[in-house]
Amino acid sequence: MPVKPAAQIHWSYAIAFLLYCLCCACRQDSKAGAGDSWPAYNGSKENIHYSRLASIDTGNVSQLQPAWELHTGDADTAAHSQIQCNPLVIDGVFYGVSPKMKLFAADAATGRQQWVFNPFDSLAGNRRMFFVLNNCRGLSYWTDGHANKRLFYTAGAYLYCIDAATGKPVMAFGDKGKIDLHEGLDRDAKNLFVTATSPGAVYKDLIIMGTRVDEAAGAAPGHIRAYDVHTGRRRWIFHTIPQPGEYGYDTWDDSSAWKHTGGANAWCGISIDEKTGRMFAGTGSASFDFYGGKRTGSNLFSDCILALDAATGKYIWHFQEVHHDVWDRDLSSPPALVTITKDGKPVDAIAQATKTGMLFVLDRADGKPLFPVEERPVPAQSELKDEKLWPVQPMPLLPAPFVRQTFTEADINNLVPDSSYQDIKKRLASYKTGHMFAPPSRQGTVIFPGFDGGVEWGGPAYDPVSNLLYVNANEMPWVLTMVDVKTQASGQETNGEAGARLYKANCMSCHGANREGSGNYPTLLGVNKKYNEPQFLQLLSTGRRMMPSFRQLEESERNAIASYVLGLAAAQQKKFTAPARPADAYTHLSYSTTGYNKFLSKEGYPAVRPPWGTLNAINLSTGALAWKDTLGDYPEFAAKGIHTGTENYGGCVVTAGGLVFIAATRDAKFRAYNKRTGQLLWETSLPAAGFATPSVYAVNGKQYIVIACGGGKLGARSGDSYRAYALPGR
Repeated sequence: MPVKPAAQIHWSYAIAFLLYCLCCACRQDSKAGAGDSWPAYNGSKENIHYSRLASIDTGNVSQLQPAWELHTGDADTAAHSQIQCNPLVIDGVFYGVSPKMKLFAADAATGRQQWVFNPFDSLAGNRRMFFVLNNCRGLSYWTDGHANKRLFYTAGAYLYCIDAATGKPVMAFGDKGKIDLHEGLDRDAKNLFVTATSPGAVYKDLIIMGTRVDEAAGAAPGHIRAYDVHTGRRRWIFHTIPQPGEYGYDTWDDSSAWKHTGGANAWCGISIDEKTGRMFAGTGSASFDFYGGKRTGSNLFSDCILALDAATGKYIWHFQEVHHDVWDRDLSSPPALVTITKDGKPVDAIAQATKTGMLFVLDRADGKPLFPVEERPVPAQSELKDEKLWPVQPMPLLPAPFVRQTFTEADINNLVPDSSYQDIKKRLASYKTGHMFAPPSRQGTVIFPGFDGGVEWGGPAYDPVSNLLYVNANEMPWVLTMVDVKTQASGQETNGEAGARLYKANCMSCHGANREGSGNYPTLLGVNKKYNEPQFLQLLSTGRRMMPSFRQLEESERNAIASYVLGLAAAQQKKFTAPARPADAYTHLSYSTTGYNKFLSKEGYPAVRPPWGTLNAINLSTGALAWKDTLGDYPEFAAKGIHTGTENYGGCVVTAGGLVFIAATRDAKFRAYNKRTGQLLWETSLPAAGFATPSVYAVNGKQYIVIACGGGKLGARSGDSYRAYALPGR
């Protein structure tokens, strides 16, 4: 046998070794995450935000450059428009949504647009009038594996089915390519607010949908539905507010709650386990968010992780993370389906992060916690009539909370002047505080880590190689103040008096006691310069983005609200015509709130000391915190070497190249971190803040990472573009 030269032996062994390593890596990563494509919301049906691509790594990420930028051309700066979309990339085609809900396709290597679908064009007459602009966080994709390729997304109240090749509606689906999400809820919801901000999940020939509904009394129910991808026919429904004879019905003290209570909706997205044929969803609170005197009981299936048979909608198991929620503690991101090493064995699990900064790790088979969870006593005495708070709430012992959960005097912001510090101290002393389950009150209750605290809709990312889960979080105190409201007309009211009463009952919880706005809801002061009376009345009928429709009110009631909000002196003096119907005891509640009010210093900073935004890495095998860093900066503090973090919206992604990518912050930066150490390796400025989750993909062997630059939140200016980054050259 001839002997090979030494150099030949060396290279042959090297090539064999490299091939062996590549095979090992493929075996290690092949079961989870995205490859060259980004084919589903958050990268995969498991919702783990993971990419197996590794061309961009810790050694070269600092060389990233803009590869292309696509402008949609329809930002609305006056209305603070946003792009929250996590785009899809399939077979080299990029699919995204614009601020005004236009769906489009583009070349994923160049950003050159291929087609645009405008949902307004598919509506006519009355339907066009009642089209509501909503935020869209992603799309769904279905294919038969051949030429039939379909995109699904929600614009307004309509779920659209669009041919992915042409951008045209699939006419065989529903009503010429769309179905109305008001319909098929097993309850009359035609005048109620129903849309979807998160995409549905595809399982075989089904598109499974959750919805976003109003959060006030009288909201639509948040039932989960599955539709045939070919015809749009409803195939099954799961009642998240159980009906007579269904499991969970007896957790509502009022036997008729299913007829009038809304919410308990899977607004944040759905995860699919293809292997077992199960779907998993996290649900929101029941309505009204902050008072449960008309819905006493533990309220299944609100605030639950739900496991259902994906083919039939049949109940399998649930885990309730808040009992009888009156703090708006919705599950805000879809369950992450992970496989962790526990006690030396692989376990298929669910990782569910919460607004309170807790992380529940459950066995995917039966919903049992994989780390100890205790039902601990909480403050349970409410001053509000008929309210019955639940005496205990579930709290995991591991992993430990990834944010602070209480705000006391020791936590007051120490970066502000002394006069401001003393002002915060005085106000804090006047509120209920010191426990994250402190009851809503008339004096004001501190909600911490906040209504948008802990994890928000961006959700966590998971690395299947290291078992590390990455989650960005907010720590912002808010103040919830309850107020008494009149439930019906006095009989002698003017339009102005009725308008003030109706505003207080229906609008104040978002726009504030004095119409000055609150939280993410805009001020109504000066709105008469933007809308005349007919335009404002149409807005009340249609809603817009986060604002629901008020079509459930009588015309005379909407006219009264318009006269009050617009300051129409002549109209305010007219006698109010009370509706013939009596006030509904279930929807006309005795309490409302003064709005979503952040607890800020005089200078506009959070009243609590930093950090205000963080990025966290948690080891799911042990429950230990692997690393933590602030996320985002205020320039005035960063200049002094103080890194505070900022509020953040949108999630991160993790890659096989050793990186965690995230935008999400109000400072409009895009950053990359070493996934094992948390070291910041790269950052760049975006044209507008990227309040969205990035997507990672490859075209012709070249890796890209793209982020929507829509701005529009936290005072950031609106943008209209998607920007992709790549390494220079091939």
